[in-house]
Order: sequence, then C-alpha cells, then structure tokens
Amino acid sequence: MEGEDYLPEGGKLPELKLDARQAQGFISFFKKLPKDPRAIRFFDRRDYYTAHGENATFIAKTYYHTMTALRQLGSNSDGISSVSVSRAMFETIARNLLLERTDCTLELYEGSGSSWRLAKSGTPGNIGSFEDILFTNNDMQDSPVTVALFPVLRESQLYIGLSFVDMTNRKLGLAEFPEDSRFTNVESALVALGCKECLLPADFEKPIDLQPLQDAISKCSVLLTERKKADFKSRDLVQDLGRIIRGSVEPVRDLLSQFDYALGALGALVSYAELLADDTNYGNYTIETYNLDRYMRLDSAAMRALNIAEGKTDANKNFSLFGLMNRTCTVGMGKRLLNRWLKQPLLDVNEINNRLDMVQAFAEDPELRQGLRQQLKRISDIDRLTHALRKRSANLQPVVKLYQSCRGISYIKDVLQQYNGQFSTLIRKRFVSSFEEWLTKNRYGRFSEMVETAIDLKQVENGEYRISPGYSSDLAVLKDELSEVENHINNSHMHTATDLDLSVDKQLKLEKGPFGHVFRISKKEEQKVRKKLTSSYIIIETRKDGVKFTSTKLKKLGEQYQALLGEYTSCQKKIVDDVVRISCTFSEVFENFAAIISELDVLQSFADLATSCPVPYIRPDITTSEEGDIVLQGSRHPCLEAQDGVNFIPNDCTLMRGKSWFQIITGPNMGGKSTFIRQVAHQGGPSRSLSLALSTYLKDELFYKEGCYVMGCRMPAVHMERFLLVTN
Repeated sequence: MEGEDYLPEGGKLPELKLDARQAQGFISFFKKLPKDPRAIRFFDRRDYYTAHGENATFIAKTYYHTMTALRQLGSNSDGISSVSVSRAMFETIARNLLLERTDCTLELYEGSGSSWRLAKSGTPGNIGSFEDILFTNNDMQDSPVTVALFPVLRESQLYIGLSFVDMTNRKLGLAEFPEDSRFTNVESALVALGCKECLLPADFEKPIDLQPLQDAISKCSVLLTERKKADFKSRDLVQDLGRIIRGSVEPVRDLLSQFDYALGALGALVSYAELLADDTNYGNYTIETYNLDRYMRLDSAAMRALNIAEGKTDANKNFSLFGLMNRTCTVGMGKRLLNRWLKQPLLDVNEINNRLDMVQAFAEDPELRQGLRQQLKRISDIDRLTHALRKRSANLQPVVKLYQSCRGISYIKDVLQQYNGQFSTLIRKRFVSSFEEWLTKNRYGRFSEMVETAIDLKQVENGEYRISPGYSSDLAVLKDELSEVENHINNSHMHTATDLDLSVDKQLKLEKGPFGHVFRISKKEEQKVRKKLTSSYIIIETRKDGVKFTSTKLKKLGEQYQALLGEYTSCQKKIVDDVVRISCTFSEVFENFAAIISELDVLQSFADLATSCPVPYIRPDITTSEEGDIVLQGSRHPCLEAQDGVNFIPNDCTLMRGKSWFQIITGPNMGGKSTFIRQVAHQGGPSRSLSLALSTYLKDELFYKEGCYVMGCRMPAVHMERFLLVTN
C-alpha cells in the first residue's frame, strides 16, 4: 500500500521514534564509524533493529524489494537513511548474510543515543556470535571453515602455506605444498575443507601475482579478507597453541617443526579468530596435518557441474547429491558429516571397502536399519550442545539434553549387538567397541551420575530445568512452596472444568507458556461455553489450535508460581554454574559420541537410499589405481532418475587398460552427452563418498574445464596421465 510500511509477510514495519536530540546524537556516532564496504551494521532497539545509510538502502533493495521502506532520520542536510527490521526479519537477513552470501560481514550494536558498542560481529567463516539467532529454528548443516594462505616464492617455485580453523568443531590444520600458476591445489583444498572465508597478506612481494589466486578464491564463493603481512608471523606460536590445544605441548611442538611456510598462516589465523581471547577455548582444540592427497581433488566448477551441493534454484531436494543422500535422522550432525564426505571422496581402497561393508550390512538387514533409524531420531545435536556448554551463558538445558541423548546411545549399542550378519565383526569393532569404551563408569558414567544427583529430572517433563531440592535447605523450602502453589493451580483447573462442564485434560487443558499458566479449549468447545467464558473469564488469545484464557484466581496463582520459580532460579545459580563447568570436562566423551553417531547416521542413510531408489543400487568392485579397468554396465545418473516422470535409460561405459584410454562423446544437442559424462563422473567421483559408486577404477582428481571433465589418474607411466571425456 502506498504510504504504509509493510513487511513481506504482511505485518507493519516497526517505527523508529527518536526526538531531535536523540537523533542528532545517533547520527553523530554513526558517521564516526570506520568505513567498511563489506560490513552490514544493525542497531538493537530492543523490540526491533535498524540499519542506516548505505546499509539501509541495501536492506530495502535486497530484502524488502522496495525503497518505500526507507525513512529519513534527521534533517535533510545532515540526515541519514534508515530502515526498521523486525526480529523475525533480522533472523532471515542474518542467515542470508552469513550462511548464503560470501561478500558481507555482519555487525550488531547495542546502546542508545550517541553511546553504542559493538556487541556481536560475524563473518561467513566465523558465525559463533550469531549461532543463537541462526540456528534457533534451523539445523546447522555445515561447519564453516576459515583458511589462511601464505604464498612463498623459492627458487622460481611457488609454495603455499595453508592453515585452517573450524571453530564449530574446534579444530586447527596445517598443510604446505607446491603450487602452479592457476592455483589448482588451493582451489581443491578450499572446496574439500568447505571454506567460507580466506585470509591473504595484503602487502605482498611483487614477484608473486596474486590475481589468479584471488580469482580461484572467488570461484569457490569464499569471502576474501586481506590482513597485514606482519600478522602472518609464527613468534610465540608454540606457547599460544599450548594454551588452546588439548593435551601436552610436546606433540604440538613436534608437529609445527615439520612446517616452514604454514606457520605464518597459522599465526595470522589464531590472531584473526581471537582464539586466545576466549578462555573457553583453552584445552579444547585439536590440531592436525591436512593431507591433500588423502581425498579426490574437486574444483569449484566440478562441484557445480555435478550438482554435489544444494542450489537455490533446485526444483526439489533430489536435484543435488546432498539432497538425494540426506536421509539422516539426527538433528544436524549427520547432515554436516554428509556435507564433508561429499567434498572429500576417499582414495584409499581399504577405507572405501570398509565403508561399503557397513552400508551393505545395513542395506541387507531391514530390521537393523529400522532399529537404528528409530533410535537415531531421538538423538539431539551433541556437537551443538557441547558447543553451547562452553559458553558462559550456558544453563541446565544443554546438560539435560546431552544426558538424554547419551542415554539413547546404550539402546543404539544394543541394536548393533543384535546383528549377527556377514559384517558383524566389523560392526562390533567400529561401533560397539567404541561405544563401550566411552560408556564406561569412569567416563560417561561419572557424568550420568552427576546429572541424576544434581538435577531434578522429574521437572524436565514440565519444561523446567532445576537443581534437585536436596542440594540445599533453601531450595527444599522453595520446592515445597512451589508444590503447594501447583496443587492450588490443579484444583483451579478441576474447578474451572466443573464450572464450564468440560472434562479435565481432554477438553480443558492446562498449559504453561509465554503467558504463564493458562487454560486452552478448542474452538468447537469455545462455542458451547462462549457466554460464560466472556462473562467470568479473561480471554488471552484465539488461534487455530484453540482459545487460551485464564481466571482471576489462576492469574494470581500463576504470578505466585513465577515469583517462587524466580527465587528458585536465583538460589540455584551458583550450583548451576558448577554443574555446567563440570559437564564441560566431559567434552571429549561427547565429541567421540557425536563422531560415532554421525557416521552411523550417514551410513544408514546411504543404505536407505540404496534400497529405496527406483532401481536398487549395487555394490561396486573397487581396485587400486595400479590395476583393474573401468567397466560400468547399466549405470545411471543418481539425481536424474529420482525426478518425477523420468524414465532413465541406463548406459554402459568401458575403459580398458592399454586398449581404450579415452572416449570421445559426440551427438546432437540435447542428446544426453553431458548427462552421460556426469553420470560417469558421479560413479568414480563424489559417489565414492556415498559408498554407492559403480566404477572399478580410482581417480585422484576431477576437474571441469571449458566444457569437458578432466579426471587425473594415478596410472603407470605407460598410461596417459589424464584422460578427457570431451563434450564437444
């Protein structure tokens, strides 16, 4: 409507109300902020947010799709543009800026008048400050990684020192490798790591042309952040890492001694991510050497051409390999591991066959697979809960959810132990033994005992997280008072049911929520008692799920209950802090449980697809790159055959050593050349991550260049080093 400010979902935009003095104070502060073309700055107005200046124009154009959302703050000569954003809309914008786009950073300020402070900042590679907003209503499907690169020219050869940090899983990594002029190794590393942000030295020596490197970073949709060369230093690195790496400092010292160029990149990363500024990081990080040769190398073009990751324009979830394969049950953990496996196809034959064995075990035993699915659905995101524990603001909720999830692991172990098939030894060694190791009394058992002693688990069913009243005489007194008020509330519930001639619980429900204790009835029942309801009770809201109302007595009792609950919460605060702090010491137990559960989840997801797709998948025969041939009989494109109304025609492909080194694919437009090439690439490439490949030949590189797939092969010298499947 002309002249009105409306949200896309139809609600009215919040209105920023400042008097002249307040407006002038804010404008003065805003104009003194440092210029940063990438930063999108929001200001918390408690009930809503505002953005100003060029940011306001960007928000109006990009998210409201209309300039009528803009308002002028201040006089025309000194004023700035302004736009208001509701809390729901802010969540949408934050998710887009940090999880989908790679050209912006996000800053959130708190304060009033001319006094504001930066409360939160985030980038696509560091979303920790905004996790409570980003993942309140959504799963975390990927773990963002920040990479630092340090190029060095030695004797006319370019070398790259690489370091990465995964702040979600608290992991650091290092690598060094020679590089070519197109930076293909860097590009494949960024793809495999799932990099969202990359640090580069800004003032670098001129002999190295960084433009191709910047182009490679851009092709991977990675945010490029330039830092001063002085930040890429390794001084005191061992001492700094000794504070945040789990275990003794000697293994860290030995690991760092193996690198020259990557140490500067690691120093820049530790400084940029401010890992030492957060004492919850101390003793919780791990560090590893990243080996580029462990996984098949995929470039960004191959990722797009093979539809490995989900795309915004996908018509349905089966358009991508991730969407097709994502039949995971856990909340977030399985999805993140699947995402990583897709970007990191295995090359080791033994690892591939072990994965195939486990998929076959689940595929051939429907009872085992169904039992796993039922139990996995009850497991929360252990990774995210462990991460939440480490925050200073943590409460008892993540502790209880970790306890509940870990209790479910015993049932998963029982389901696995009942399997007596062909691969029972492998299943027991890989999963059952690992569960038993971490479920012992000295590990998980100590955590379980603490929770059962310290927390009142009966109240969890009511949505309340309390310390057991036996811990303190003050808590015991408050518990008795709360119980007495609860009895009065239940009596009021029965009295109201009698008054309205409704059955307790079945027709008249008693609920606790944002409005405190309220009664709820269906709209159908409301029509029967409307007259008495409007005259003797207080209607709170009417929604599709029914009518919520209260009485004067229930309202008073609810207020008493909330006051006592507030006292209980204050009284238990120190004990809660102690319980959370002690729970953090079991992080290693939770992390190992999460790793095992995630792998189980993804493997059963593969088995579920293998048995439920239009034509069941078969197990491939995998050989090393020094032997075997590529023989595909009746191979199919996994995503295309899953589309509605598609009757896919299988294709054969045979490449024999010494006889057929490459194939030239010709045919008319829309004849299926690209589909055939992509399906062959799927069988030998990312499909290996899925353990559902049909190929019998290992390749270590898969690139997509100028209309053709390039698959680098580890072959004897008598064979071609690369072969092309040419589309034109």
